[in-house]
Amino acid sequence: MSAPHNPSRLVIAGLAGDSGKSIVSLAVLRRLSSTGSFVRAFKKGPDYIDSAWLSWASQQPARNLDTWMMGFDRAALSFQRHATADGLNLIEGNRGVFDGSDAAGTHSTAELAKALQAPVLLVVNVAKMTRTAGALVLGCLRLDPALNLAGVILNRVHGLRHEAVVRASIEAATGLPVVGAVPSFGADILPDRHLGLVTPSDFKGIDRLPEILEKVAGNLDMDLILSIAAQAPLLLPPASGPSLPLSSGSSHAPRIVVLRDAAFNFYYPENLEALAAGGAELVFHSSMEDGALPAAADAIYIGGGFPEVHAARISANNSFLNSLAAAATRNVPIYAECGGLMLLSRSIEWGGKQHPMAGVLPIDVTLEDTHQGHGYVEMIVTEPNPFFPQDTLLRGHEFHYSSIETKTGRPTTACAVRRGTGAFDKRDGLILNNVWASYTHLHASSSPEWAEGMMLAARRHLSGRNVSAQRSSL
Repeated sequence: MSAPHNPSRLVIAGLAGDSGKSIVSLAVLRRLSSTGSFVRAFKKGPDYIDSAWLSWASQQPARNLDTWMMGFDRAALSFQRHATADGLNLIEGNRGVFDGSDAAGTHSTAELAKALQAPVLLVVNVAKMTRTAGALVLGCLRLDPALNLAGVILNRVHGLRHEAVVRASIEAATGLPVVGAVPSFGADILPDRHLGLVTPSDFKGIDRLPEILEKVAGNLDMDLILSIAAQAPLLLPPASGPSLPLSSGSSHAPRIVVLRDAAFNFYYPENLEALAAGGAELVFHSSMEDGALPAAADAIYIGGGFPEVHAARISANNSFLNSLAAAATRNVPIYAECGGLMLLSRSIEWGGKQHPMAGVLPIDVTLEDTHQGHGYVEMIVTEPNPFFPQDTLLRGHEFHYSSIETKTGRPTTACAVRRGTGAFDKRDGLILNNVWASYTHLHASSSPEWAEGMMLAARRHLSGRNVSAQRSSL
């Protein structure tokens, strides 16, 4: 059994979405990281954008902890693998603190906090309320006494008198300390768009953000926050976790090209790390700034993101699009998720404009006004494909506003969707030769078969490339 581990840690939770927990989390992380303190950030749930902001604030890769996809043991193991022993580990919750996958709150922020034995700071939006805030916090205390609710942060406070009354009501009703009172700034600090917050790479006001976050941090009792985090008890690591794909030991590493830029940036760090641990050479490529893909690619990985926002620039990059189509024709394994699926289509239509894409798949995609798939996905592989054995059960998530249109019948799909929406007709995983394109995002810790399948496909292609090179040299 592993030795106990005692990382200083806390969860920033809220009563609901948009309570202010993201701004508080960013302010704490930015204040500490900018002064040289060790910090690590984690996001409860599958959200890529919030974790991108946490990475920006902490100056370290933020990790997602999703107990529905990963299970509690794997989530706890991921936390302990990546937590720093020399500073603060901050976990930002999602939705309301008790909101989970069912009426019992299974897989909620509260359940994750209990699994990590982490104290919780509750951010409460107190706009237009006083003593009712005390009732709300008291209700949280009474609902689950096993939760270590250790303090409260007030958000959208309107003046000193308002703060004093709310602070007194909460502390009198609950005995919990109020560790911060953030005033209303009169506008949303981080703007939204159709998939949630604007990403750091697309936020034009990012240069002004550190000053705003410093003002937020100035309204927090940082010493008390760090003291609460330091009081977290010892953790005993889970006995085991998912294994990484083993390197083949070959001196020739398969080269996997990863599209990464402002249009395609939805990648879990664990996914890229699993490929590297498996022996892959990762080569990063931009769909907008770079030209043709490297000819010696053994696989291509295209994550999600916002190709519709940058569709005009991508569409104008003919050398890149042509090389992607040529790679598919050469049977280079291509794995694409959500935004990647859109890139492989014939065109993306958004806001009345149609932008040609790579044309690898015989589909067109249209951005709708409402989301077409949102939430967790469970699907089973039913058809032969380049990456997964049949009967493999995959758990992931989807969040897309695009729908698929076809002119000549629907493409072949590899998976039956048991939970979620998928591409169409409760199916997902469009397959064409060595191409896989799905709306479902997978995490390497919850689906270790993903990295194994990527590496096997890349090695097969590398082996074929080597044989062809040997023949041509004869």
